[in-house]
Amino acid sequence: MKFVLFSLLSNLQNPVTGETLSDQQKLQSIIKQAAYAEEQGFDGFGVGERHGPPFLSSSPAIILTAIAAQTSSIRLMTAVTVLSVLDPVRVSEDYATLDQLSDGRLEMIIGKGNDPRHYPLFGISEDEQWESLAERYGLLKRLWTEENVSWSGKYRPDLYEVTTEPRPLQKPIPVWHGSASSKQSTELAAKYGEPIFSSNTFHPMAKYKELIDHYKERLDYYGHDSEKAIIGSGSGGLYLADTTEEAIKRYRPYYDAFNNTDAAKYNQSPFNDLEDNIKNGPALVGSAEQVIEKILYYYRAFGHQVQSISVDGLTETEQLEQINRFSEEVIPVIKKEIPEMIWSHNNV
Repeated sequence: MKFVLFSLLSNLQNPVTGETLSDQQKLQSIIKQAAYAEEQGFDGFGVGERHGPPFLSSSPAIILTAIAAQTSSIRLMTAVTVLSVLDPVRVSEDYATLDQLSDGRLEMIIGKGNDPRHYPLFGISEDEQWESLAERYGLLKRLWTEENVSWSGKYRPDLYEVTTEPRPLQKPIPVWHGSASSKQSTELAAKYGEPIFSSNTFHPMAKYKELIDHYKERLDYYGHDSEKAIIGSGSGGLYLADTTEEAIKRYRPYYDAFNNTDAAKYNQSPFNDLEDNIKNGPALVGSAEQVIEKILYYYRAFGHQVQSISVDGLTETEQLEQINRFSEEVIPVIKKEIPEMIWSHNNV
């Protein structure tokens, strides 16, 4: 199994220290975090895309480019690129540039996004999100793989014999499909025979397993081999301590602070509290042994080859501490248990 660290650059007031970082401090902290993740043996680092508080991740291509300059081997992921509202021409240019500057380390995860605040900003309605995503992705694929592209559609002006520059270094740039709530995302991924990344963040396992099972069924329908399906999975927060009780005590203020934000409430998570999430949901909070067992438990259900974690919201000291503990106490055990199937040759 491969391990990646994701961040949405959530910049809330710290509920323990009362400190609020400036935008610059938070952005610099994320670059430092990514470099440390590479040092600690993580395989990838992902930056999500959000367009509203408390997140500072409105421009992941720029953030990942800064990270690329401070790293050399870690895969650079978008988690997700909200393609349902973006111009595919601009996306093709920005991310091909990042792919070139990073020596071919880009892994794009596309999706419609789960925060409805971005739709009015970019001029489409929430009802159009899936149609928009499918159309824009079809164009993006053509722009990355063809030259002199002529195209006509609903969500941007027509194109006539357009070749975007620069061209991607990877041929092709690996694309994953973010999957959180709808079979329309898994359907699109299956149609193209491309990997999915389950958010696995706010709900019990059954919700996400249903989508993964649908994805595998539709892969076979479209003539792809579901036995070779590539799947990534998120998690509902991370906090390691010597005992479960200590982990819960230390993590609770961060869990409660984020779940009181409007962004979190939109997801309508059914968990009553942190203990409920640990018992019945994806939160990786507890001793190393407990976290290892939960990852293996989800692996038996999902069959995923990539596991993401996040340390958003913690103090910078705690972030680095958690990255270190996870890399030393969890990753080596899981890697012995689960074979590695991707990125052995710098690609999916």
